[in-house]
Formats: sequence, C-alpha cells, structure tokens
Amino acid sequence: MDFAAARKHMVDSQVRPNDVTDIELQLAMESLPREKFVPSNRKSLAYAELGIELFAGRWLLQARDFSKLVHAAGIRKGDLVLDVGCGYGYSSAVIARLAGMVVALEEDESVAADAEKRIAALGIDNAVTVNGPLTDGMTNQGPYDVITIANGGIAERPVKLLEQLKPGGRLVAIWVNGGIGRATVYTKSSAAIGDRFVFEAQPPGIIQGFKPAPAFTF
Repeated sequence: MDFAAARKHMVDSQVRPNDVTDIELQLAMESLPREKFVPSNRKSLAYAELGIELFAGRWLLQARDFSKLVHAAGIRKGDLVLDVGCGYGYSSAVIARLAGMVVALEEDESVAADAEKRIAALGIDNAVTVNGPLTDGMTNQGPYDVITIANGGIAERPVKLLEQLKPGGRLVAIWVNGGIGRATVYTKSSAAIGDRFVFEAQPPGIIQGFKPAPAFTF
C-alpha cells in the first residue's frame, strides 16, 4: 500500500473540504505516518474514513472529526497542551507540530511507554508521555493553554481537567448525550467556564472514566 498517497488523499478528501483551514495542521496530517500509530493488523485501515479501535476504550478518530476538533482548539506556537487519552500517540504527534509542548497522558503504563517510543521514532522532541488517571489530568505539568480529548467521546463533564486550564485556555472534546455527539470547545474565563458547540460528530465509543454514572434504580 502506498501510504504517502493515502495520506495525501485523506487530507484532500477528509480534511480540507471540511473547513479545516489551518495549513500547519494540514501539513502535519499529510506528513505524519498515521499507519505507525495503529495495531499492525489494522495498518491498511489507517486512512479509511472510519474510526479505528486501538485497544479497549481508545480509538483513532476518523480524520474529518479529529482535524476539525484540533482546528477548533486554536493551538498556537508556544502553547502548552495536555492530550488526554493519547492512545498510541498519533494525536500528540500531530499536536506537537502546532504547539510549543505536549504532555501526552495515558492510564496504562505499557501503553504510555509504547506511545513514547512511537513518537520518539519520528524525531518529535516536544512531546512527553506520562502515565496516570485520565480524569485527574496532570496538575504538576500545568496549567495548560489547551487540553484535548481526541481519541474517543466523553459523557461526563471533565471537571478536574477544566480546573487545569489557564485563564483563556480551551478544552476540546466530543460530548455524547443521548447517542448524539457534539464537538465542544470549553473556554475558561476569570469568572466561569463557557462552552460552544462546533460540529456534530459520532465517535466510535466513550473513553473509560468519562462514561455516564450509572442511574439509580429501585
């Protein structure tokens, strides 16, 4: 399979036509080998227009949804970004091309180590992979200009993560309620957290830890 041609086609057909006008983001997705961040038996699907399960509770979003979500975050050079639930590191690798520094967070120590190796193999030196509970974030590295949750949806408000934003900081995630996914930008001001709907999306699943609390029944 010609992965370079597949990458270009992915950007031309799934990214550019969907109002993703950030040239740096387009170039990052066109140059980074997405196939190196999925299980070996799914490399042929890396550029297909679908979400790919990496392991239980983590997915590679289809390029359209991922690119629009990252674009909505408005990441700038010099930004400190926390990438929550980074999976095998693709989202962090892309974001590292846009930001000053990326903290890639994963719960499973072996997955975090795997992500670190995959990112380092591409010569990316402004991303550090850390291990810890996703819902807790990583307070000792923050506060953050941007927090991304880009490898699955959420169905619970990420309260602890929002507290780790700088004033003016943004958190982007796909909020799923009643089976409907809505990509949302949460922005922190001195007074409160505001939220803004950006686009409809349907992630393949909800990230563990961000699933809705069980409803009480008699």
